[in-house]
Amino acid sequence: MQIATSPFAGFPPLFRLAALAAAGSLASGCMTAKLEENRTLDTQIVQGEAVVLLAKPRVEGVTAEDDFMDCVGDKMSRRFGIAVRSNDAFVDSLFPWFEPSTAPQRAEGVARLFARPAVRQRIDDSGVRYVVWVDGMTRQTDSGGSFSCAIGPGGGGCLGFGWWERESDYDAFVWDLKEAKTAGVVSANVTGTSALVGVIVPVPLIARVQGTACDRLADQLGSFLLGGGTAAGSP
Repeated sequence: MQIATSPFAGFPPLFRLAALAAAGSLASGCMTAKLEENRTLDTQIVQGEAVVLLAKPRVEGVTAEDDFMDCVGDKMSRRFGIAVRSNDAFVDSLFPWFEPSTAPQRAEGVARLFARPAVRQRIDDSGVRYVVWVDGMTRQTDSGGSFSCAIGPGGGGCLGFGWWERESDYDAFVWDLKEAKTAGVVSANVTGTSALVGVIVPVPLIARVQGTACDRLADQLGSFLLGGGTAAGSP
C-alpha cells in the first residue's frame, strides 16, 4: 500500500511549515470574477440556427486571442448544445465585408451592412443567426517580490517570494442577424494573483485567470442566447 506524503516531507519542520502556510494562504481567494449582462433584445436560439464567434477588429490591431475564442466556442457547444460555426469559414463566406480592415466598427455600420441584399443572402445561406464579437485580452497588470536559487557544495535551494497579477477582461457583443440589431452585451472580468514561493524548493501557485474567464463567459453567453431555455435543440 502506498502512503501519500507531502512534497516537503524530506525537509526540516520549519521549512515545511513555512511552505505549507504560504501555499495555503495563496491557494484560497486568489481570483475574483465580475460578470455583467446588458440585454436589448429577446433571444432564443433554436435547432437549425447557429452562432459564430469573431474577434472584434480594433484600430490598433489588438484582438481577443485565438485560443480564448476557441475555448469559449467549445464550451458553449458542449454545455448548451449550441451550434458554433467556424469563424474562418464565416468570414470567408462574407468576403470582403468581415475582413479586419473592412469590418464595421460601430453599430450603425453593422446595421447598414446587414441591410445589403448580397450580404443578407449570404447570411441566410450560412444558417448563422447570431454573431458574437469578442473584444478584450488577458494581460499582466502588476508584479513584485524577490526570488533566487543557488547551488553550492552542500546542495542547492531557492528562497524568496515572487508574485504577479493578471487580468482577463472581455466583452461579447451579440448581434441578431435576423433582426439586424444588437441583442446585448455580456462581459467577464477576472483578476488573479499567481506566486512562486521559494522555501528550499520552488512552489508555483498559479491562478488560471484566462481559463476562468473562458468558463464564465461561455456560461453567460450560452444562457443569454438560450433566453432562459435549457437546450438549443429543445422544443
